[in-house]
Amino acid sequence: MSGLFGDAVAAVLLIPMAAACLLALLPGYRLSARLNVLAALLTFLAAVSLLFIDRPEPGRYLLVDDLNIVFIVLNTFVGFTTSVFSATYIAHELETGRLTPIYLRFYHAMYQVLMFGMNLALLANNIGLMWVAIELATLTTVLMVGIYRTHEALEAAWKYFILGSVGIALALFGTILVYMAALPVIGEGLEAMIWTVLIERVAAFDPALLNVAFVFLLLGYGTKVGLAPLHAWLPDAHAEGPTPISAVLSGLLLNVALYAVLRFKLLLAANPGAIAPGPLMVTMGLTSLVFAGFMLYRRRDIKRMFAYSSIEHMGIIAFAFGMGGPLANFAGLLHMTMHSLTKSAIFFAVGHIAQVKGTQKIAEIRGLTASHPWLGWSLVVGVVAIAGLPPMGIFMSEFLVVSSTFAREPLLAIPLVFGLLVAFGALMLRLSGLAFGEPTGSTAPVEASYLPMFTHLALVLAAGVYLPAPIVAWFQQVAAALG
Repeated sequence: MSGLFGDAVAAVLLIPMAAACLLALLPGYRLSARLNVLAALLTFLAAVSLLFIDRPEPGRYLLVDDLNIVFIVLNTFVGFTTSVFSATYIAHELETGRLTPIYLRFYHAMYQVLMFGMNLALLANNIGLMWVAIELATLTTVLMVGIYRTHEALEAAWKYFILGSVGIALALFGTILVYMAALPVIGEGLEAMIWTVLIERVAAFDPALLNVAFVFLLLGYGTKVGLAPLHAWLPDAHAEGPTPISAVLSGLLLNVALYAVLRFKLLLAANPGAIAPGPLMVTMGLTSLVFAGFMLYRRRDIKRMFAYSSIEHMGIIAFAFGMGGPLANFAGLLHMTMHSLTKSAIFFAVGHIAQVKGTQKIAEIRGLTASHPWLGWSLVVGVVAIAGLPPMGIFMSEFLVVSSTFAREPLLAIPLVFGLLVAFGALMLRLSGLAFGEPTGSTAPVEASYLPMFTHLALVLAAGVYLPAPIVAWFQQVAAALG
């Protein structure tokens, strides 16, 4: 990679890494928070510039193509808006004593390390480097989930670490099997781990090795995606970690793991003797959707409830990509984008609620539209969006997923629509108490910024009403590349 393009790719990686080193040394909270926001903004601008620069040939370690550029732009945008939310949210945590200045310095440094790890995973052209980057992002979020140092937070961090380690070990074994399948065709060395080389030569690989490899990779990276029954870490991590990290986990890190699955799905699909990867993804997607839909009824913690909503929607996205084809892939990309924007906005709202009310228990939060109208109605809009009601963007993506399923596999549309209706009922049931009725608890004003939440909800609403032609063409091009 050379010229302006190489500079932009380097900026996407080096800005968060340099910022992490600086933030680890800076003592003042306000300066650290502003630097964190500035670094996230510059990284986002560098990622956007990749859309307008001619791409040279892929390098041995890094790659930018039609597929990963969608993930990179989305990743850096939500990373930036979350850093803006975090700046005011974490200030309140410092004032109330939940975090100390030393932990805040650690938090801001780890935030940028997390962004670096996710960006590197998305840009990696080497399947081993991608594994290392996802492991780095996982370990970083483990540390951040336990940052409050309460018994519950440490327990959630350990559960995340143990289950995440099992998942990443399975993914490592799958990666090694892909390398072994490539050896007889490509030979030893780095070439047998470069994705662009693998995709050109994969038709000659041993299909039996590829089949076993994909099972391990789907289970390993599927743990990171939060697909049932590999999801057990996700509700605890969301409930006990800082709310900005819940937003990043749900809106970004799950997507990065899904991206890894899609890369290997393309490899398997290009080998004529290998099993079709789609049915495996469809099965896990439907299982996650239906399971999470029922579990939403039993949640008593507001962050835990929306964590199960993330499992539901990652199931829908995995189902769409498993179905494949231009329409289903387009729907999967659109749903992934809308879910990232909507769920992070919901977690911004939940963070405000938890700080104002001093609790995350659903039973103790009532009448938000009366006590905090802006916050209450924003939560209503967010839940309406995530439930898939018009005119929000998720309605459009879910409609496309259901339509493509009815057209190609009508029987699969039955459990798909059933799972969507079950989850819809649970969310509406919970929303009625949270937003309406007699207010309970504190009526103190919200101190954190509403701007990131409003921005995300406005984008989701705009996407439901009108998708600009360049974005439609962009997503169509990526959908075609997915096969």
